[in-house]
Amino acid sequence: MAERAAEGRISHAVWLVLRTLVILVAVRCAYQQQWELFFTCLLTLLLFLAPPFVERKLHLRLPAAMKISLLLFIFCAEVLGEIACFYVKYPLWDTMLHAVNGFLFAAFGFCLADLPGDSVPHENSLPPVFLALAAFCFSVTVGVVWEFFEFAMDRLLMLDMQKDTVLRGFQSVTLDLTQRNIPVSVRNITETVIRTADGQEYVIAGYLDVGLTDTVKDLLVNLIGAAVFSVPGYFSVRQKRKNSLAAAFIPVVIQHGNRSAPPRT
Repeated sequence: MAERAAEGRISHAVWLVLRTLVILVAVRCAYQQQWELFFTCLLTLLLFLAPPFVERKLHLRLPAAMKISLLLFIFCAEVLGEIACFYVKYPLWDTMLHAVNGFLFAAFGFCLADLPGDSVPHENSLPPVFLALAAFCFSVTVGVVWEFFEFAMDRLLMLDMQKDTVLRGFQSVTLDLTQRNIPVSVRNITETVIRTADGQEYVIAGYLDVGLTDTVKDLLVNLIGAAVFSVPGYFSVRQKRKNSLAAAFIPVVIQHGNRSAPPRT
């Protein structure tokens, strides 16, 4: 209990520090009348309430490592990524966050089979191998749904969440003049000129791929992140290693009337 209390104090301290930083950034954005960024800060503060909300609604206890990781993930995605423009300044920033996303949701997936329900007894939980597979598939599915969301926002709100990639070549059957479905390879592209009807002209040093490469890359690193957690998570559950690294991230299902239930792992 003393160890759990110490972990709670640490996660609460991290929450206070991050919340203070977000509030300071929000004040700065309001002073500079950057209202879109100001509302991004408000969204961040709202997302900081997600961990305790999930705990109450799903009757879970999130380990301190999971809580701190979620808070840092939200801060890195919204404040550093959007407001500080890390997505543009550091091309690997988005890739790193998608990998972490796969890791964290795989950890969350391990507790799904243990969620309280009257129809399925707790003793009939999935075997470790199926539990790991379910956690892996859950994480990958979340990544796919997020890419659908990015695509919808780009089309409906004219955003650019699925970032563009400059390529030096591509292949396309559209360029096949014989219309025999033969891919025509285009290589060593030096520049692409884009002209709009209102006279705007943009010159890109290569071919501008609008989102496809970024989407596939995000799905791939999300899958890797899910696998990185699911494999050690499987051994942690199978061998009941309560002090393993994987067990430190897996949420604990609180049994009926027992808010201090020990971890299943």
